[in-house]
Amino acid sequence: MISISRDGWLIIGARTLRSFAFGFFSVHIALYLRGLGYDEAQIGLLLSIALGGSAALTIILSGVADRWGRRRVLIICGLLMCAAGLVFAASDNLVALLLAALTGAVSVTSSEVGAFIAVEQATLPQTAPHEQRTTLFSLYNFTSYAALAVGALASGLPDFLRGSVAPVTTQRLLYLGYGMVGAAVALLYTRLSAAVEVQDEAVKKPLLALGLGPSRAIVLRLAGLQSVDAFAGGLVVQSLIALWLNLRFGVGGDVLGVVFFFANLCSTASLLAAPAIARRIGLLNAMVFTHLPSNLLLMLIPLMPSFELAVLTLLLRQCLSQMDVPTRQAYTMALVAPDERSAAAGVTVVARAVANAISPSLSGIALRYVALGLPFIAGGLLKSGYDIALYFTFRNVPLPVESEGLKDLV
Repeated sequence: MISISRDGWLIIGARTLRSFAFGFFSVHIALYLRGLGYDEAQIGLLLSIALGGSAALTIILSGVADRWGRRRVLIICGLLMCAAGLVFAASDNLVALLLAALTGAVSVTSSEVGAFIAVEQATLPQTAPHEQRTTLFSLYNFTSYAALAVGALASGLPDFLRGSVAPVTTQRLLYLGYGMVGAAVALLYTRLSAAVEVQDEAVKKPLLALGLGPSRAIVLRLAGLQSVDAFAGGLVVQSLIALWLNLRFGVGGDVLGVVFFFANLCSTASLLAAPAIARRIGLLNAMVFTHLPSNLLLMLIPLMPSFELAVLTLLLRQCLSQMDVPTRQAYTMALVAPDERSAAAGVTVVARAVANAISPSLSGIALRYVALGLPFIAGGLLKSGYDIALYFTFRNVPLPVESEGLKDLV
């Protein structure tokens, strides 16, 4: 049985709560903007700005988290999430919404990037025994995807209540709820103990390039490769998939809420298998060989002739696509020394966030002016290239923790 400290459970609880809000936001936001009269290119721009704000916030906060205090930085992130939700609830002006997106505290994907996750990933290894790290990250992601699924189901509330409540009222209440979740998350972070912070000696060390020491070269290579995967993922973020299904098959928010409820449940189930697969074939193999089939399924989605077949292909893809998440997180933490984990998490998360921020605007342009299926094909090809390059780059790189006999990570 896994042994997790009180701080670990608080972090898992905070992520679960905000993932619920991210779930309904990511499915609903593109349809909401389209309903306000914005076109696909404008929607893609807002999604890119949201991800760009997340990248900027990560760059700023992950670099100072160990010095300012991890708890303090996480509280700031929760308050920014609250502020963004209140702006979306109060205004439908594109400039105001763009400014709210710039807070970096809104998620438009089926997963999460940003300062929240960078600081949490660096902190979590301190909340459980080393040999249970992959299991810990699987639980951390499992509860998140379960909450994302329920949140996605809640995104259909405006359409479900259309006959009795004005849609705009329900939509604004959803975003008000988003803001309240941000406040609740910030409150949870205030309960974290001093044990989540790094040791004084580590904080006082002189900052090296990007805060990294001996692991710098390996972490930069890993971050570079992960940025390719993130760029590809940004082409098909959950908000854009929801928009594509709406444009291609004419389905509404109530149906899409159910679709993404089951899609995120499939992702949740896949996380349960990740630790066992990693123990059996190794972290790197688990990352690569579960991801390649999901990329093929991604490219098949736009080729499906009916809504039902497209959804079935999407669900099959979701059964595989997230198995690499806890293994990737555990692999990154295993590559570096404990006093470099915040920096390593920050560098890799920032690389992913920056790359992820660029591509939604390109997808918006493709959806409007080029071809509806192009983002899926391009995303699948780029992700496959990432997997192959990752395998051949790191297959002969030993994990430092192997010498400690941490069988859960090899």
